[in-house]
Amino acid sequence: QVQLVESGGGLVQPGDSLSLSCTASGFPFTNFAMGWFRQHPGKEREFVATISANGNRIQNGDAVEGRFTIARDNEKNTVNLQMYSLKPEDTAVYTCAAIMGGNYEDPIEYDYWGQGLQVTVSS
Repeated sequence: QVQLVESGGGLVQPGDSLSLSCTASGFPFTNFAMGWFRQHPGKEREFVATISANGNRIQNGDAVEGRFTIARDNEKNTVNLQMYSLKPEDTAVYTCAAIMGGNYEDPIEYDYWGQGLQVTVSS
């Protein structure tokens, strides 16, 4: 069955870095673009970053541009989100997702989702 399993979340201080990883199984990973979204309490999902199936196109959300980096390893079926210069407003549940095609910034277009994990940025 399809699985997207995130790891690497936790509590960090402002200015710290943190790396999230998502391991995929149960579907042809190399045929899907991958994305990361986040959700703040009481708010809608927010687009964070996406990477194309072959890894040569990347798009970041405005709130994380220049601070977060998405990458994938198609041999290991993983997609990572490296986060730098974290701010308290980055506190959210982060979820990875897979999309065959469509608007990569629209969560409705995504086909598969992970469970999500908490990232908390606080001093």
